[in-house]
Amino acid sequence: MTLGLIDWGIGGIGLLRLLEKTAPERDVIYVSDTGAVPYGRQRTAELTRRLRAVVTDLAERGATEVMLACHSASTVAPRLTDTPIPVGGIIDHALAAVPEHLSGPVGVVGGRRTIGSGCYRRALTARRIVAISRVAQPLSGHIEAGRASSARFREDLHRIVAPIRGADALILACTHYPAAADEFAAALPGTLLIDPAVPAANSLAGDRTGAGSRTFLTTGDPDDMRRAAELAWGYRIGAVAVV
Repeated sequence: MTLGLIDWGIGGIGLLRLLEKTAPERDVIYVSDTGAVPYGRQRTAELTRRLRAVVTDLAERGATEVMLACHSASTVAPRLTDTPIPVGGIIDHALAAVPEHLSGPVGVVGGRRTIGSGCYRRALTARRIVAISRVAQPLSGHIEAGRASSARFREDLHRIVAPIRGADALILACTHYPAAADEFAAALPGTLLIDPAVPAANSLAGDRTGAGSRTFLTTGDPDDMRRAAELAWGYRIGAVAVV
């Protein structure tokens, strides 16, 4: 069975790296959709149409299931029930990873669309957990540019997470952020960091019948994709097809 991974950029490479440890045999097609308007800026109907088209294309390329390795994309995952193959979103895995025993507040940092959708706030409130949500838009750009250890990144990070200090846990609600996990940990000592890619990778590890093939596609610039993947994750991508 072939897994399709969709992200606007290269944040989902973190999930791919984990999957290569838990199930290296899985065949994966990774789509970086940077040729489209950033997912966080698209209206709900527009984003749903875009993702439906990308999923359909993946199905035609042999994918048998898709994971939206992007929180912005995952805000519309419930609307993608009419696709030719099953589609899952990373938000469900993030919420499932919040420990049941927590009694204090839980922070959520993500892009503007992810936070504005209220997905995390509603789900945590339903569990009687106080959610402290913060838009952390500049951080993913820093990470893709290889600036995760820079003074500028730390300045933005500390400003963004200041209201979250003392929270029991922090959900890294953007797949870029785990690439800077050490910086988050230093800024929020004693706070449990939740990387949704970890439970997502574990849930996708069941199938071990493939040959471990990796296919990389982009609607944008392949050189930009390769550069960003190496700067953010230290991950080297070979051939990238433009679609």
